[in-house]
Amino acid sequence: QVQLVESGGGLVQAGGSLRLSCAASRSDGRIFSIYAMGWYRQAPGKQREWVADISSASSTNYAGSVKGRFTISSDNAKNTVYLQMNFLKPEDTAVYYCTHLASGSWGQGTQVTVSS
Repeated sequence: QVQLVESGGGLVQAGGSLRLSCAASRSDGRIFSIYAMGWYRQAPGKQREWVADISSASSTNYAGSVKGRFTISSDNAKNTVYLQMNFLKPEDTAVYYCTHLASGSWGQGTQVTVSS
């Protein structure tokens, strides 16, 4: 079982930046490689939506609403994936979740609130 822990959320003004982190580990403590990971978000009253993903070869994909503003990256040595969010907008307000694509595991989420 893969465990994911997100951090880095918070309250920021529109136009500001935040960097989210997602640390992955195995519940049995065994060393593993994170391979492909993704970020999703869920705003109040809305369905969870895909934001970005990164493959084991570090190729990236972004939703149109965040392309050019968000950057996903990974540090395989630390089993950690990041989401750098710049030029934040109020409509980016949501709980952000990371997911380990191979296992289907999800983190608990971290709240991002962007004030206008």
